[in-house]
Amino acid sequence: MIGRWLMKKMIDNRKETIRDVFQQFQQSTDFVIYNFKTEGRMYKIAYFQTLIDSDRLNRDILPFLTKSDCKTLESILTEVPIQDKEIIKSPKDLREKVLQGFVAVYEGNDPAKCAVIESSMDSGRDVSPPENEFSVAGPQEAFIESIDTNINLIRKRLPLAQLQIKEIKIGKITQTRVAILYIEGLVDKDNLHTLEQRLDDIEFDQVIDSSSLAQMVTDNTLSIFPQLVNTERPERVSAVLAEGKVAFLADGSPEAVFGPTTLVEFFSSLEDYYLPWQIATSVRMLRFFAVAFSVLSTPLYVAVLTFHYELIPRDLLSTIIASRSNIPFPPILEAIFLELTIELLREAGARLPTKVGQTIGIVGGIVIGQASVEAGLTSNILLIIVALAALASFTTPVYQMGNTIRLIRFPFILMAAFLGGVGVAFCSLVTIVHLLHLTSLGRPYMEPIFPPRFSDWRDAFVRLPFNWMSSRPVYLRPRDKGRFNFSRASQKHDIDE
Repeated sequence: MIGRWLMKKMIDNRKETIRDVFQQFQQSTDFVIYNFKTEGRMYKIAYFQTLIDSDRLNRDILPFLTKSDCKTLESILTEVPIQDKEIIKSPKDLREKVLQGFVAVYEGNDPAKCAVIESSMDSGRDVSPPENEFSVAGPQEAFIESIDTNINLIRKRLPLAQLQIKEIKIGKITQTRVAILYIEGLVDKDNLHTLEQRLDDIEFDQVIDSSSLAQMVTDNTLSIFPQLVNTERPERVSAVLAEGKVAFLADGSPEAVFGPTTLVEFFSSLEDYYLPWQIATSVRMLRFFAVAFSVLSTPLYVAVLTFHYELIPRDLLSTIIASRSNIPFPPILEAIFLELTIELLREAGARLPTKVGQTIGIVGGIVIGQASVEAGLTSNILLIIVALAALASFTTPVYQMGNTIRLIRFPFILMAAFLGGVGVAFCSLVTIVHLLHLTSLGRPYMEPIFPPRFSDWRDAFVRLPFNWMSSRPVYLRPRDKGRFNFSRASQKHDIDE
């Protein structure tokens, strides 16, 4: 037993060779090795048949390998009309290349070097319209699961040599490719170094999606509020990069993540910039009102009916008494029952197939709402309030913030049931204090409200005309603050007839 253990220890401690890598690969049934002969010399070709494009192998690689008159790997490699190819001597590099879909060519059973030729399978889907951030006006392209295609969609919109891309690999098991994007000369170096340092410091074995990476690099992981923006639209990433922000993409994820960001930015949509500024400002203000109504409407109903009857208008009092005359439960149980019902319908509709989910959401909401009112479980007034609050929560353009709005209603409802209006005010103050303490890549989360940055109000709660937004956001500290000359942009050069 001791001798066998010592022998295994010696094998493990010896330096790994290229032959060891191939022996490890051969334990998998989808790894293929076969021989071919050229100029009287026997070579071997090896690859994972589930990772390579067989048509490309048979069309662009094998004919040139078997018909070559060359006698060395270097000369054979020059005959293959594929750009991504090289000679490697490191077992680590060989393992990495073969697992990425490269074909290995070598001579003998114990080679000192290998030629690797790119022949990976393109399994990505076609670029399709966005689903979560749909807009009526504007481009209709969304990211897909291929990081190279996603970078192409951004470079197509930013044809700049200053657009820099730094690629790293994260995840001890998955070795996920992650690309950091920024514009040299615009981005603040502190923002860039902060994101790079946080991504480099990630210690996790698997990274599947950019959303999980966003949670790992966020400033306050215990906060329910998102501190980085996830988006599936290439033009939004291009726009924020031009402002001086930094973004990253993960291979296999159809979303990009960018920052630093502010709370106000989660309520702005790309469609705001495709519509006239008066309409865009009105819609943006409507979103803020809808979010406030979604969070506060049900807690205020519970607080008023539990503690503050004097706030109910006399004309409305008889209606509320009639709607609650047959209900045996206090307002808190009534509100939580309806809120949980709405959340169940929303979650079921999201998880079921599209056609079935829409049917469940519409029919289920009507049937359950009507039945609960007739059974005396809830009042019809609260049913209307909860339905409007749920509808208002859908106005947030960013999905992550919509989830936050859904959840923070419940602490407000509980505090309203125990402390009334004081409880609602207390929860509001705690939320505001928490938001004031949040940062995004070290930058203030509540900017331009606090600290006040009045120049950034031009694109916060309102959206002013484009010729008024002559400078980039102050909180980003861009190295080039000006976008254009305001006086020249305001001039008109129409011809007088």
